[in-house]
Amino acid sequence: MEKIREQLKNTIKELYGIDFDVDLSEAPENISADYSTNAPLKLAKDLHKPPMVIAEELKEKIDGASVSAPGFLNYTVDDEYLNHEIAELSENFESIVSSDEYAGKTIICEFSDPNPFKVLHVGHLYTSIVGDSISRLFENAGAKVIRANFGGDVGLHVAKTMYVLRQKSIEELTIEDIARCYVEGTALYDEDEAAHEEITKLNKEIYKINSENFHDSDLARLYWRGRELSYDYFNDFYAKIGVKFDKYYPESTVAALGLNTVKDQLGRGVYEISDGATIFNGEKFGLHTRVFINKEGVPTYEAKDVGLILTKWQDYHFDKSVVITGSEQLDYMKVVLKSIEQFEPDLVARTSHLIHGLVKLPGNVKMSSRKGNFLKAVDVLDMIKDELKAEYNSEDEKVILAATKYAFLKYKMGGDIIFDPKESVKMTGNSGPYLLYSAVRAKKILQKSEAKGEQKENYKLEPAERNLIKKILDYKTVLKDATDEMSPHKVANYLYGLAQDFSRFYENCQVNGCDKEIERLRLVRTYLHVMTHGLNILGINIPEEM
Repeated sequence: MEKIREQLKNTIKELYGIDFDVDLSEAPENISADYSTNAPLKLAKDLHKPPMVIAEELKEKIDGASVSAPGFLNYTVDDEYLNHEIAELSENFESIVSSDEYAGKTIICEFSDPNPFKVLHVGHLYTSIVGDSISRLFENAGAKVIRANFGGDVGLHVAKTMYVLRQKSIEELTIEDIARCYVEGTALYDEDEAAHEEITKLNKEIYKINSENFHDSDLARLYWRGRELSYDYFNDFYAKIGVKFDKYYPESTVAALGLNTVKDQLGRGVYEISDGATIFNGEKFGLHTRVFINKEGVPTYEAKDVGLILTKWQDYHFDKSVVITGSEQLDYMKVVLKSIEQFEPDLVARTSHLIHGLVKLPGNVKMSSRKGNFLKAVDVLDMIKDELKAEYNSEDEKVILAATKYAFLKYKMGGDIIFDPKESVKMTGNSGPYLLYSAVRAKKILQKSEAKGEQKENYKLEPAERNLIKKILDYKTVLKDATDEMSPHKVANYLYGLAQDFSRFYENCQVNGCDKEIERLRLVRTYLHVMTHGLNILGINIPEEM
């Protein structure tokens, strides 16, 4: 489609002297063609010509073109062209689907962002999967990608946890102990005035323990043990889902730079004092006002985010910074970035903030797990595992991860998504296991064949072959669009459509033992290349058996 689009664009430029971006889509069933565009209809007003006249003029310049009312230009691709293109893709797959669009560029992609002293919940799982896939898209386009993870190793949530934790006698501290203490500490902070005051003091003490790297007290030793345990827990879970991080940014490592920067910019008029706190007046920019340094002189999350973007720049001099958070952070990030824009506009221009919605269970069922009052990341994997075992008596880790990742990645980022464990494991629906099954079927066809001989480059294609080839040839365009728009769902949805076309091909075109076996094996092999590559972009690996 990209080649046809470019040819039409050049033809319009040649005939009319206009730079025009052509919208091209698959032709509807009532038109006997492969592709169709409404470009003549859109050009009619500027050219002061009837759409059908424009369509006829373009048709004369383009081989394989036809016209239909009220002004569509249609394009039919011949078998010779399709045979040639699929042969070229088969022989040079990696070089064709890989891109150098971002070659020489450094992109830092920040996602997941859990806080030590808390457990990973379903939102962390979602952003981990999406962030990794976006990173893979940029890597495929030639970029050097740094996967970064930012989290609060200091802050009020730590003080709430430590307030309860130090009162308990726990011989072997676990992440579950820490999570329970955080819940208890939060309740005490909200409901008990004495506890509220003590936790506030403890917050400052923990900042001091961290900043001075102090270890020689019971509180300090407990803090460092909890911090270490949290990061070990994060790393173990990320390894389990096949996501890696190149850089952790604990808040403590960027807080000082954020604090000093806000203080410096306070003197330059970017920030201002209000009731003893340092704020950014967002109302001046149609936003809301937020505190960057509280009355006690402690930097807030806002100031730490100032320090984070400056530290990222010092570390990597990035061409692009992608930050992925939940949608509840949208207005917060607008204020933070608007404040930074006043003194570092280039860094803000290089930054893209992407948001995702909530993960919901079918029927708006309350997000609860078998252990606690919210859905933990590990619970999602357990739910998938239980469904897979009940339905297929399988506990294949690759299938579990495929079901989980695809269940999230098939949705466009931004809105809430429905996570349905039963639907996610079905072998016949829009699911990760369905894609794996299709890929394994292709593998089996290739393994069964013993055919040898020369391939015929030109032969008549069956309709199911044509459709599969056209879909395969769209892959590079899909990759480019998904990368430029940072939208993994485009790859996921494409692969689902591709698997459906392969299923129709399998049903209608014999491969093993037919007189076109050599040529059709090439098509199956190329299909498997695309499916393997596309699933890898989604962070999914194909098993040997299903």
